[in-house]
Amino acid sequence: IMANKKILEKSLKYDGNIILKYYIEYPEIEGNSAGIVNFNKENKENNMNNDNMPNNPKYAYFSSGCFWGVEYWFEKAEGVFSAISGYAGGHKANPTYIEVCTGLTGHLETVKVGYDADKTTYEDLIKLFFETHNFTQKNGQGPDIGSQYLSAIFYQNEEEKEIAEKYINILKEKGFDVATTLREFKNFYEAEDYHQDYYSKKGSTPYCHFYNKIFE
Repeated sequence: IMANKKILEKSLKYDGNIILKYYIEYPEIEGNSAGIVNFNKENKENNMNNDNMPNNPKYAYFSSGCFWGVEYWFEKAEGVFSAISGYAGGHKANPTYIEVCTGLTGHLETVKVGYDADKTTYEDLIKLFFETHNFTQKNGQGPDIGSQYLSAIFYQNEEEKEIAEKYINILKEKGFDVATTLREFKNFYEAEDYHQDYYSKKGSTPYCHFYNKIFE
């Protein structure tokens, strides 16, 4: 039973000084010392209507800062049937949002993108990934600073790795200092329910993810 809501204070620092503070509201449940809703983890995809599942589903994993904005753009992409916010790449099993925010779990905020391979390609998703965030930022994304907000692609096989490397090289040839790292996929844990479809629920748009066409 949801008792009330708590506020998480976040801040942006420059040269050791706080230059911006902002706040995130999240629900608290009675009896949960971490103050985090866990009961709906791993339910978003399970609750999908099987009639909407494509015949040739595939999945890709992208990190480019706050997963709210990443999810926002991928959900709008042609051929994508799901975009699920979560945590990937770390050593802590079933982490909570607060634990990931400490930067001690090794996890990055990540979106699991489900796509219909008959309607779109991994290459198309890679393009959208780079065109919707600042892949040159080395310490986070926008005002969100920390290791959990780094830009990364989690590849599941050599083909995905080669495609990602191809576009990183294209960007470097264009003169970009690419901060995105390629990491072998190890794990993914779905985030709390209140993180899913965040902007759709709020009726708002991302604060640090904007579309910028780069590729032809």
